[in-house]
Amino acid sequence: MTPADTIDFARSSIYVLLEVVTPAMLTALVVGLGIGLLQALTQIQEMTLVFVPKIIAIFIVLLLALPFAGAAMSGLMTDIAHRIAAY
Repeated sequence: MTPADTIDFARSSIYVLLEVVTPAMLTALVVGLGIGLLQALTQIQEMTLVFVPKIIAIFIVLLLALPFAGAAMSGLMTDIAHRIAAY
């Protein structure tokens, strides 16, 4: 493998990682901001209030995004297998 192939492989791996993680991270951000805004408006300062809705929302998003994440990782693995077979 040449250094250019290695960099290309690392770039595609990072891209797939970002594709898989982004839905859960954006969900956590949106739910956290929404609950934080709700806490600021109602002056409820309960620290544990954020965790349950955030966990439930992330779980639902992960279930919905599971086929997409599996396809992205499968595509990366197929690409890796083709690169290995080419050498």
